[in-house]
Amino acid sequence: MNDNPNKSIHCSVTSCMHHCQNVDYCSLDAIKVGTHEKNPTQDQCTDCLSFSLKGGCC
Repeated sequence: MNDNPNKSIHCSVTSCMHHCQNVDYCSLDAIKVGTHEKNPTQDQCTDCLSFSLKGGCC
């Protein structure tokens, strides 16, 4: 469990290994944001590329 929240990075993705379980923050010092679209026009087109599945192997 990550218990060092970075108060500059709000996050509600509880399935990520970097999520601070008791509060909606990320424990990383910085995150990388990217896109899966050629020309993103909506927030749904962006992704947190720092996401890592909790309990995942990779």
